[in-house]
Amino acid sequence: MARYIAFLRAVNVGGTGKLPMAELRAMCAELGFSGVKTYIASGNLLFTSKASRTAVKASLEKRLADYAGKPVGVVVRTPGELESVLDNNPFANRDPKFSVAIFLDKKPPGDALENATGQLDEEMSIGEKEIYVYYGSGMGRSKLRIPAAKHGTTRNMNTIAKMVELASA
Repeated sequence: MARYIAFLRAVNVGGTGKLPMAELRAMCAELGFSGVKTYIASGNLLFTSKASRTAVKASLEKRLADYAGKPVGVVVRTPGELESVLDNNPFANRDPKFSVAIFLDKKPPGDALENATGQLDEEMSIGEKEIYVYYGSGMGRSKLRIPAAKHGTTRNMNTIAKMVELASA
């Protein structure tokens, strides 16, 4: 059995993708996942499964698409990978609520940051399969657009740290 953390894209944020967390946990149980826990209502999951990461992602995305009537992106990481995201955060000395990782399915292209638009006081850095961003004035005021991150999902460092904590409990 492997332990996984999954982040759902665009769930219960900005008036899109309404999904009660109790319903999400029930879906995961139907898929054969065990020890399912959610953290806050934005699609953060911790669970174990006999299935591979690829199979977990595919089954969860299919089930969510059936539920929502449209695709719902899912990024799957192991607790160790998520811990590495924290350890490699280039903005670790900054306010964690303004520091985020945009999780992607694969390594961002080398020119990902050069193709960003609308940058003001944001700082960016490429990670393994994520793009780190520090939003100096807050994410809500930002006009930053990173085309390479279009299909990713964003979590602040507080949420990432909490998921690592839950996984190690």
